[in-house]
Amino acid sequence: MKILAIGDIFGRAGRDAVFEWLEHSGGEYDFIVANAENAAHGRGLSKPVFEELLRAGIDAFTLGNHAWGCPDVTTILRYNENIVRPANFEGDVLGSGSTVLTAKNGAKVGIINLIGRVYMPQPASSPFYTADAEIEKIKDKCDIILVDFHAEATSEKNAMGYYLDGRVSAVFGTHTHIQTADAKILPKGTGYITDLGMTGPVISVLGVDKNIIVDRFLGGIPQKFAVADGKPQFCGAVFEIDENSGKTVNITRIYKEF
Repeated sequence: MKILAIGDIFGRAGRDAVFEWLEHSGGEYDFIVANAENAAHGRGLSKPVFEELLRAGIDAFTLGNHAWGCPDVTTILRYNENIVRPANFEGDVLGSGSTVLTAKNGAKVGIINLIGRVYMPQPASSPFYTADAEIEKIKDKCDIILVDFHAEATSEKNAMGYYLDGRVSAVFGTHTHIQTADAKILPKGTGYITDLGMTGPVISVLGVDKNIIVDRFLGGIPQKFAVADGKPQFCGAVFEIDENSGKTVNITRIYKEF
């Protein structure tokens, strides 16, 4: 089966890119998962934006360090099973870190969301031990397990890939907004890419107006971030997975400017 994983959707440009890509190719995927923690105005996920992305054809959503950027995300998490937030958030937080959904071809797909601890500000438990616990919760309920590891450090992501190799179908990184060129199948059959990249404005610094960020580096004076205007890009990867073994047999990166 073919699973599309979409890199961090950033603002209006990102949402436009999702519609543009899926309008022409959405029918070829059995399941679509997207990181949407920046989908609403570059920070958080609002209910109207969540519903808009559902109409685009996305089946499942993951979050990250900006999970709480929009107040109504609590409503989304409370009433929808197709969205997860990092399972290793510390404290008594709303939502779930894993879920199991049914793909278009009838396969059961498990999704786990984790957040890194290296260079990340929010308190979080070990993503490695949390991954173990979440896999135990869902492994008997699904044919395939996907892991979105929302992390800054490439070493932490790379280590997670090898730690989970053979126990999950795919591990893909999000958060840095820069697509990496290391898509591969690990020795025990897990598909891996360090970062899917950003689905958002091309002429930007990680989605933000480039002038704001350049000025901040030059003068050190903080300014309010604004989502960049202009043409969008679509970033992600397609994992072709054998439903019987749960292993990835092929992985293809996607980078497209519109």
